[in-house]
Amino acid sequence: MRTSVYKPISDQKQFKEQLLIWAQDYSEISFLDSNGHQQEYSSYQGILAVEAFTAIKTDSYHAFEDLKQYQQTTKDWIFGYLSYDLKNDVEDLKSTNLDALDFPELFFFQPKKIFLIKETSVEMLYLNLCQEEIESDFLEIQATQRCPEITNTQIAIKARITKDDYFAKVTKMQQYMHQGHCYEANFCMEFYAENTTIDPLENYIKLSKISKAPFAVFFKNQNNFLLSASPERYLKKQAEQLISQPIKGTAKRFLDSQADQESKNNLSKDPKERAENIMITDLVRNDLSHTAQKGSVIVQELCGLYSFMQVHQMITTITSKLDPAYSAIDAIKTTFPMGSMTGAPKISAMKIIEELEVTKRGLYSGAVGYFTPDGDFDFNVVIRSILYNQKNKYVSFSVGSAITAASVPEKEYQECLLKAKAMHQVLQ
Repeated sequence: MRTSVYKPISDQKQFKEQLLIWAQDYSEISFLDSNGHQQEYSSYQGILAVEAFTAIKTDSYHAFEDLKQYQQTTKDWIFGYLSYDLKNDVEDLKSTNLDALDFPELFFFQPKKIFLIKETSVEMLYLNLCQEEIESDFLEIQATQRCPEITNTQIAIKARITKDDYFAKVTKMQQYMHQGHCYEANFCMEFYAENTTIDPLENYIKLSKISKAPFAVFFKNQNNFLLSASPERYLKKQAEQLISQPIKGTAKRFLDSQADQESKNNLSKDPKERAENIMITDLVRNDLSHTAQKGSVIVQELCGLYSFMQVHQMITTITSKLDPAYSAIDAIKTTFPMGSMTGAPKISAMKIIEELEVTKRGLYSGAVGYFTPDGDFDFNVVIRSILYNQKNKYVSFSVGSAITAASVPEKEYQECLLKAKAMHQVLQ
């Protein structure tokens, strides 16, 4: 059981930063921030969960069944992540590429302390065993001072594959397409630094400041950190409604307003970008149909144009109504991994991705989010993110793009560099 107390906050942005700084002493942290984006399907403007009372950590084997048992037994708020490689639990697939990050493939925890931020108030939800700490914690958070800015030492970021290798692999992927194996696949590459120490909090604050993403995350599990500036929602459950918002289609932002508007207009009319988005829309519609009430899968918005700090994006919103015969975990399992990070047909695309990529994706292109006690949930897509294993001193970020038969390798490579810009800027 939890005790709920509402507290007023005068400056939401400042309070979020104080809250995150205050949380750093805990071994488990999940901080989710909308960065002021006003979205139709948002429930909160910020959430912090800290300190595991119970937790589940597992590999991909029977992962979704284990998560279902944990979620249904706990019947409480739980926060955590699903790594991309849980695909191996959903289908007859495997992941054998290099994994230098070494994160658990699934991790969720039941927090002792939760903060739900809306407008000018915060709801503090504490397990009854620590409810007496509510008042002292709130006073401590309000007194928290901003950390001094830390400048990273020079970090030697390396690309896992060369530009020539990238071109060769994209060309090979297109050969598979010409042979009919798939017609779209997301190809990703890793940038990394070894023997490197960073300040996770400071780098997250920098990344969030230059990105202002609607699905930003600071996640900590012991020595494993995720610093995410994701613009994309994977899947949300709200009562019986499911909402998916895949992103496909990217264009550069410009300081000059006329050039910036022209870039956005060109994206909206680009036949290749629209085709990519529509292909994935069809895939998501099909995925949702597995657990949907008959006739309830609806495309609410097709190829909508949205602008973020670094890029313009094309986003589609698809909804369905969950059939009562299926659980919340079933809705995730039948749609995971998300279409925007795989391809179509999905299984064939994932096999080709595994063959041509050289690193295991792990948490990258997985999902971070939470479940409520009544089985609702909300998860992002882990993109535009820095991953850090503090114990191994290994820093990593990956970027990718959708490849079709019409793709020009040079343009796809430049799109990847554009997506990598914010992470490069933060780390260097």
